[in-house]
Amino acid sequence: MSSSNFSEKMLATLNLKRSRWLEPLLGIAVGAACAAIGHAQLGTSLPYALLIGAIFGLFFWWGFGERADSSGAGLIWGLGFASLVWLLIPAGLLPLLKGTPRSAAMLMDARARFPELVAYLVLLGMPVGLTLGILGATRLRSARPKFRWGRAIVVGGVAGTLSGLIFSRWMYEGGFYPLLGGFQQLGSHAEMVALHFLVALMIGAAFGLLFQTDVRGLGSSMGWGLGFGMFWWFFGPLTLFPLWSGNGLDWSADEGTELFGSLVGHIIYGLILGVIYAAIDRAWLKLFVQSDPLNREPEGPGLKVLRSLGWGAFAGLVGGTVASPVLLATGALSTVAGLGTPFLGFQGLAIHLTVSTVIGATYGLLFRNEGSSFSVGVPWGCLFGMIWWYLGPMTLLPLALTGETDWRSSAASALLPSMVGHLIYGAVTAAIFLLLERRHLRWLLLDPKTALREQKRMRPVGTPAPALWFFVLSLGLLLPILLG
Repeated sequence: MSSSNFSEKMLATLNLKRSRWLEPLLGIAVGAACAAIGHAQLGTSLPYALLIGAIFGLFFWWGFGERADSSGAGLIWGLGFASLVWLLIPAGLLPLLKGTPRSAAMLMDARARFPELVAYLVLLGMPVGLTLGILGATRLRSARPKFRWGRAIVVGGVAGTLSGLIFSRWMYEGGFYPLLGGFQQLGSHAEMVALHFLVALMIGAAFGLLFQTDVRGLGSSMGWGLGFGMFWWFFGPLTLFPLWSGNGLDWSADEGTELFGSLVGHIIYGLILGVIYAAIDRAWLKLFVQSDPLNREPEGPGLKVLRSLGWGAFAGLVGGTVASPVLLATGALSTVAGLGTPFLGFQGLAIHLTVSTVIGATYGLLFRNEGSSFSVGVPWGCLFGMIWWYLGPMTLLPLALTGETDWRSSAASALLPSMVGHLIYGAVTAAIFLLLERRHLRWLLLDPKTALREQKRMRPVGTPAPALWFFVLSLGLLLPILLG
C-alpha cells in the first residue's frame, strides 16, 4: 500500500470520528442560537425556542447530515427540511390539535402562521444547513467534483449581471425593481439601477459559490436558480433589506402579499440566472478544463440537439393532450390564446397543442441526460411545468397581449387552478421524453466506452435534487394560496 493511500485512509478515519460528535453538536448549537435570536418570530418563548432549535439541528443532522456534503447541498436540504417541518407541525398538526379541521379555517391559520414559515427557513433551515454543509465539504470524498473558487465567482457574477439586464427595458422604466423589494427608495433612478445590478451580481456570485458542484445541465441549473431565487426573496426583501433600511422585520402574510410581485420577479430572475450560468460554466469547462481529443463523442452535437428537440416536441404534444381535460375543466383552455378572449372547441385545442409542442421541444433541449429513471425524470418534469406556469400565464402571455405583466397575488390566485394542468403536462412530457431517451440509450450502451461516458453524465444518488424538488414545488404552489 502506498503512503498516499494510507494517508488518505487515515484522514478519512479522522474525519469520520470527528463528524460523529462535532456535526451533531454544531447542528444543535447553531439551531438553538438562531432560534433564540428569533424566538419572537417563531411565536414562542425563549426556552421553547431553544428547544425547537436544538431539536431541529439534531434531526437535520440525523436525517440529512451525510447528504449535506457542500454548502449548496446543505442549504437546499436545510430549506427543504424547514419547509417540511413547518407544513407538518405549525400548519398541519397544531391546527388539528386546536380542533380546526375545516379547510378554510386551516388555510386562515396557515396564513396567520406565515411569519413562522419565514422564521423556519431563514433562522433554522439556512444557518443549520449551511453550517453542516460547509463542515461536510471538508470530508474526504474523491468522487465529488473539484471546487474552483475563481470559476464560481467569475461565472456566477457574469451570469448574475447578465440576468439583471432582463429587467432593464420593461421594468426600470416603470420604477419597478424586483430584486430590491423591501428596500427603501434611493434618491435617483440611476442609483436604484446601480444597486439593482449590484444585488444581481451578488446573487449570481453566491449562486456559483453554492451550487457549482451540483449544476449538471441547463434544465437542472434552471431548477436550482428557481429554488435559489425563491429563497432569496425570503432572505432579501423580507429580511435583509428591511433591516438595512431601518424599517424592522415584518414577516406577516400581508407584507408577503405586498411583495408578491417581487417574488415572481425573483423566480423569473432565478430561471434566467440558472440557464445563463450553466451555459457560461459549460463554455468555461470546454475552454479551460476539459481537453480530450481522442475520446470523441459517438454523435455530433448538432444531431443530439435535433434529436432532443424532436423527442421533446412529441413528448410535449402527448403531455398537452393528457393535460387538456384538466385545463378545460379549470377554464384555462378556453382563454389559451388571449386574456378574456374565448377560443372554444377545435381552435382553442389546436392552439393549446401547438404551444405544448413548442414548450416540449424546450424541455428536450434543456433536460436531456437529466433523468436516469422515472423517479428522477418526473419530478424534473413537474418542476418544468411549474416554471411554465410562472413564465406563461403569469408573465409572457399578458406581456405579449398588453405590454405589461400582472404579478399581483390576486392575479396568481385567479390563475392557480391551471397550475394542476401545468404540473400534469410537465410530468407526462418528462415521462414520454425519458422513454424515448432510454430507448436510444440502450443502443449507445453497446459500446463500453460510450457506456462509461453516459454513466458519468447521470446524476449520482445522494444529491440535493430531491430537496430542491420538494422546496420548489411545495412553496411554488403554497405561496400563491397563502398570499393570494
